[in-house]
Amino acid sequence: MRRDFFGAGAAAIAGVSLIVSLAPGAAAQEASGDLDPRLVKLVASISEERLGAILKKLESFETRNTLSSVDLPARGIGAARQWIFDEMKSYSPRLQVSFESHRVPKQGRITREVDLRNVMAVLPGRTPRRIYVSGHYDTVARPGGQSASNAAGAPRDPDAALPPPANPGAPLDNPAPGVNDDGSGTALTIELARVFSQSGIDFDATLVFMCHAGEEQGLIGARLHAQQAADHRTLIEAVLNNDIVGNDRGGNGILDGATIRVYAEGPEDSPSRALARFVQRWGGRYVPSHKVRPMARPDRFSRGGDHSAYNQLGFTAVGFRESRENFTRQHDVRDTFEGISLPYLAQNARVNAAAAATLALAPPPPIVVNERGQPLITRAPSGYDANLRWAASPGAAAYRIFWREAWGPDWQHDLLVGNVTSAVLPNMPIDDYVFGVAAVDAAGHESFVSAYVAPQRASTPVTEQQ
Repeated sequence: MRRDFFGAGAAAIAGVSLIVSLAPGAAAQEASGDLDPRLVKLVASISEERLGAILKKLESFETRNTLSSVDLPARGIGAARQWIFDEMKSYSPRLQVSFESHRVPKQGRITREVDLRNVMAVLPGRTPRRIYVSGHYDTVARPGGQSASNAAGAPRDPDAALPPPANPGAPLDNPAPGVNDDGSGTALTIELARVFSQSGIDFDATLVFMCHAGEEQGLIGARLHAQQAADHRTLIEAVLNNDIVGNDRGGNGILDGATIRVYAEGPEDSPSRALARFVQRWGGRYVPSHKVRPMARPDRFSRGGDHSAYNQLGFTAVGFRESRENFTRQHDVRDTFEGISLPYLAQNARVNAAAAATLALAPPPPIVVNERGQPLITRAPSGYDANLRWAASPGAAAYRIFWREAWGPDWQHDLLVGNVTSAVLPNMPIDDYVFGVAAVDAAGHESFVSAYVAPQRASTPVTEQQ
């Protein structure tokens, strides 16, 4: 489907360099207000009723602890993962559902050898580049839960080993319903697997709907998958991880059903920060009633999630978190269905869907560095200009240049240009502004922004005469 969105404001000069005249304080030029009707339909098809049914089914297993029983028909992680597998398998023959199994020996918070299984559903696209939507389906409950940990003062070392159980070989089948942590992220992932696989849309990127295990023992399932992907050079372009996204009322009584936090690893113009800005930009267009609040942190203070495992191995990933957490319902037997707001969870699912679908239809983000990793930006030709170059992105019909003052956290201006791979912005000193570029296809689907970042200078030791 092609929608011509190149208007009079777009400088569409194919195949040549572009010199752009900008008046001081030029306002941002927005893309056409038209949204892709297929994505509007996809976002609208997310069902509160289905999300609720998934959550109640996950709660029915009583515990999904990574160390719980694997051979009971209706209780424990074995029954839960088989149900997740069968549920996603039922959605569409296009959806390739599998267990990714790992035999994990005793280590850290894994107190005995376990068969850990991520449940993965792959919707093949035209290219091998991958967009992930994920949550973790395992649970944990301990005395006092997260609220007791918070009230104790200093945060607990998340990698510290727990006291050994009385019988290390016995399953940990104590109740741990985990409806919000992270049944909410799991339900969101499962529902998006249904919606995307039944949409009939031919996506450019391959979409992966991943339900991780072992998160509560130190992001084990995500670490193993990310490590395997790094070893195999799997092209993971973006990971949208959802962990605790279903509650709209904080433990302090504050109600917020209209915003969602998105945490992004630094530094300032890292790809993960660019992905968070992208979610804010495109989630806001398809779901304007739900505000995305980017957070310039890896995660909540001294806490973490599965997206961190991907970040640590060089992949671009962000973590979605509800705006107001109720710590009495985390890592606690009180984390039940009664603590869920289905309208709020559905809105968070719609933001995920809008971002993932736009990315999966858009070209890949442009490469803005040379083979030595140096940014393709200079002050030529006058010495006071911004001279930008980038590599062509497959499928791009145009590019959008972004810039902001160097102190600002968010893009302030943007300009749609044609199918070119360079542009000069006269009298725009690269010392005063940050620049970036996104690839846009013929229908207006836009990649996230690749920013021009100066590499950190190596420290050179200085010797003195002895």
